[in-house]
Amino acid sequence: MTADTPLGDRLDDDDYPAYTMGRAAEMLGTTPGFLRAIGEARLITPLRSEGGHRRYSRYQLRIAARARELVDQGTPVEAACRIVILEDQLEEAQRINAEYRRAAAGKQDGSD
Repeated sequence: MTADTPLGDRLDDDDYPAYTMGRAAEMLGTTPGFLRAIGEARLITPLRSEGGHRRYSRYQLRIAARARELVDQGTPVEAACRIVILEDQLEEAQRINAEYRRAAAGKQDGSD
């Protein structure tokens, strides 16, 4: 995941329903302008409904909530988005590392 590849393209079972921009902003305690700003900063790309309206998944709302925390602490929107992207990359790397270690430990147990 890079700053050029927005987060939020993942579709998990818990991502439905997707929320309208107004409802998503209300759930985050922010304004639609904040969601537009993090979209412009390429953090998340809203899903589109059949009518072309922006919709946000629960995963995207979790990402946006983290960015909102950083912005509330005084971090500029662009920097907050980059931080969230890096945190997501770190989390993914840690998950892959843990899977690798479990698989390696399983092979050692089976060869004894």
